[in-house]
Amino acid sequence: MYELGEHFKFDLNKSTANKECIFKGENYRITVLTERLIRLEYNENNMFEDYPTELIWYRNFPKPEFSVNENNKMINISTKYFELTYLKEKKFSGGKLTPTKNLKISLLNTDKVWYYGHPEVRNYNTSTYSLNGIKNKKLNKSLYSLDGFVSIDDSKSSLILENGTFKKRDNAGLDIYVFLYNKDFYYCLNDYFMLTGYPPLIPRYALGNWWDKKDFYNEFDIMHLVKKFEDNNIPLSLFTLNKWQGENSFEFNEFYKDPKSTINYLKSKNIKFGLSLEDPKYFKQNTKTFEKLKEYLYTDKTGNIPFNVFDPRTIDAFLKLLIHPLTNIGVDYFSLNSLDKNDLERLSILKHYLYYDGFRFENKRPLISAYNYMTASHRYPILYGGKSDVSWDTLKKIPAFNAAASNMGVSFFSHDFGGTSGGIEDSELFIRFVELGVFSPILRLGADSGKYYKREPWKWGLKPRRIAIDFLNLRHKLIPYLYTESYKYFKYGKPLIEPIYYKYPVMYDDPLYKDQYFFGSTFLVSPITTKKDVVMNRVIQKFYIPEGTWYGFFTGKQYKGNKKYVSFYRDHEYPVFVKAGAIIPMATNDNNYTGCPAKTELQIFPGASNTYSVYEDDGETNNYLKGEYLITNVEFIYEKNNYKLTILPVEGKTGVVPSKRAYKIRFKNTKPTSKVVSYVSSTQINNNCYKDGSDLIVEVEDIPTNQQLTIICSGDDIEIDAIRIISEDIVSIISDLPIKTSLKQKIDNIMFSNELDIKKKRIAIRKLAHEKEYLEKKYITLLLKLLEYINEV
Repeated sequence: MYELGEHFKFDLNKSTANKECIFKGENYRITVLTERLIRLEYNENNMFEDYPTELIWYRNFPKPEFSVNENNKMINISTKYFELTYLKEKKFSGGKLTPTKNLKISLLNTDKVWYYGHPEVRNYNTSTYSLNGIKNKKLNKSLYSLDGFVSIDDSKSSLILENGTFKKRDNAGLDIYVFLYNKDFYYCLNDYFMLTGYPPLIPRYALGNWWDKKDFYNEFDIMHLVKKFEDNNIPLSLFTLNKWQGENSFEFNEFYKDPKSTINYLKSKNIKFGLSLEDPKYFKQNTKTFEKLKEYLYTDKTGNIPFNVFDPRTIDAFLKLLIHPLTNIGVDYFSLNSLDKNDLERLSILKHYLYYDGFRFENKRPLISAYNYMTASHRYPILYGGKSDVSWDTLKKIPAFNAAASNMGVSFFSHDFGGTSGGIEDSELFIRFVELGVFSPILRLGADSGKYYKREPWKWGLKPRRIAIDFLNLRHKLIPYLYTESYKYFKYGKPLIEPIYYKYPVMYDDPLYKDQYFFGSTFLVSPITTKKDVVMNRVIQKFYIPEGTWYGFFTGKQYKGNKKYVSFYRDHEYPVFVKAGAIIPMATNDNNYTGCPAKTELQIFPGASNTYSVYEDDGETNNYLKGEYLITNVEFIYEKNNYKLTILPVEGKTGVVPSKRAYKIRFKNTKPTSKVVSYVSSTQINNNCYKDGSDLIVEVEDIPTNQQLTIICSGDDIEIDAIRIISEDIVSIISDLPIKTSLKQKIDNIMFSNELDIKKKRIAIRKLAHEKEYLEKKYITLLLKLLEYINEV
């Protein structure tokens, strides 16, 4: 048996199910895995698989609660979720005419029944191999279904042997997993991750800003680009080099004399370095590495060496002779940019080897980006959405695409924000791409080569440049929050993006609200995907606020829940909301964004008490798997005239975070008050308090992270009333109109009159077209539209 290395091996005990949960006959085997998950096998040759497969890695679950009744002809298995009935040794059969002939599973407390061949038409489906791939193509079946059940057919998956190599199945039979979860989708996700493997924890730096423009860069160009990012105060975490390979080679071409020095330069700037790889279907002649490969591998009739992912010797040579020399000089990650829609399995296996090869390093967490090859994509840890058009249509697709990925447990999809190619470069479109990217799992600035594809923010005019820079900085400030939420995904299987229809299924069919999503446990995002009204210079955005009290993340405006709203957003504004009591950990401008910060900002929103646990580790190694991480619990106790914030001592192994920290606490919508007291343990300490807009800032220095910090703010009516009133938006719009000021006052008197009903207001607005000041038709149309929004409220 060929040995690839310990990091590729599988423990077959983990893929073999608990014997107490297996019920086997001559041609069938039924395995109860959890109260919601059952495995059904049928094979007329009495051959059943215990090896892991491409998709299924683990089956040795704790024995769940279930009951069994059986005789010579029938077996009945029940849990609190389902009841299975099967006529022994019969082929699994079903269909519309005889759905219960030989095998049926009833979902308890419902009228729903699953049977073999069930169409499962109420499935919400999941993202396919690329963003453009969804055009004119039905999406794949997902785990999320209004039926409350879903089946996965694993009959044709290749097997994984103990040494980590892949092998095609020899027998033809049925191997089906049925999830029966009713409305408990999160339990279904948990079962799925237990079965296939939980998502990995991505390196902390991957949550920053990526650069992946496919221009040709020589070593000087790379340094020049980095300096431009620095000069414009734009943080950058990862740089991907696309055009680097010699012809048919995995070596740097002649333009890169000293790639290691370039990599070291980037690392001195705290920027990780990655390479884009093409699928090596063949290792061709006339390359520097070909002669080395010939020492280990055979050539075909053409004289080339075929790349066979099922041959461990080929994989071993590929990794050791071609990939390891690159990682040895400091390459941090690879982007596998190949997509062959007819050969997804081979590419999926290649991706598996590339990713798990990175585990040979103890001090470096592997990272790979690749297309969605449709097999347990959540394991590898970032997917590339593929090449896309520079268009509003592409922007509109992304939220739905990411939401559909969550339906299959995938969180980290990466897109070329700005679009890859084609279309028209437009500043408004670019800004909306960047803003959406900030509130997406991965923010990759990517495009095809060409100086007229402007992903560099400094290539735009002053206003769009400033907006893009502000949002790209915000992205890095949010890394402490994003990393904590990524940990929850790794640890508990909680998706980073949860579509609003998880909690409100009726929203799925509502085009106005279906693309809203929860971003981690704190944010609610209503993505802007349409152009602005050029007359009012704002986007008209309708959104739904769930139950409870919510605040605009940027504005602090308060929104009462279980209600639909309309609002108006300028280019620098974005509809992001947080629930009352939200606690958001953030980095500050004056520290290393991608490391554990020595100074932390906490944004605290009033209205409710809350707790939040901040997760931290070294961000790059696999030591977190050994328990080397820290949790900092933050508690906020809210009373209308008294806030109490407590940052508890860190829990876990010390040395991961600084021994002392500075904190900047931003109490949102809070008036200045002289009654701010801070304590470390029981000792009162000095603090610096000041007002910033409508927020109260409290800063403290040199706080030992192994001791408790308490900050108490009290006073009469310290919370600012920030209820969102639509009239304020309308006043702002009127104020910005390029018309006479005297006319604006007349408009105000009409729009907000308590004496006129809506009909008389419309008449009065139309008359303004005939008065001395003369109001143009486009403004008349706008004001009539705004009247409708006022009337809706």
